[in-house]
Amino acid sequence: MGKTTWSDDRVELLKTLWASGKTAAQIATELGDGLTRNAIIGKAHRLGLSGRVTPIQKKVDKPLPPEVHDTVAKDGGISLLELTEKTCRYPYGDPKKPNFHFCGGSSLPGLPYCGEHAALSYQTNARKFSINENADFDTNKEGDALAELDDAVNT
Repeated sequence: MGKTTWSDDRVELLKTLWASGKTAAQIATELGDGLTRNAIIGKAHRLGLSGRVTPIQKKVDKPLPPEVHDTVAKDGGISLLELTEKTCRYPYGDPKKPNFHFCGGSSLPGLPYCGEHAALSYQTNARKFSINENADFDTNKEGDALAELDDAVNT
């Protein structure tokens, strides 16, 4: 492949095709003369042509989750020996230290955490959600508890 020169006419055609929404590969084919998709992208960048909508999503800074207000944990929580299948197992502190404890609030059916700690601990399809502690869970039905939680909070 030889070096391609960018005449004023080719640059104007590139700008027109770019503005019309054609892909870099389509523009390269239309301009011909051995141009590649990357050559088109590079020239468009050097010309300062506007960015385009892309299927690749940029990371957006998500707001931090609200601070958890748990009265049980403020009162010291519960120890490992006091945990049951119906208590929240969200840990507080360093397990190597004597003041380590668990939340101890009422856990959601099929999950180890209460509503507030489940919201902090689980992500569902990068959608913002809040836990509805009054959601109607079918505890007799076998299935993925996280899927049921996702269904409950997104309906």
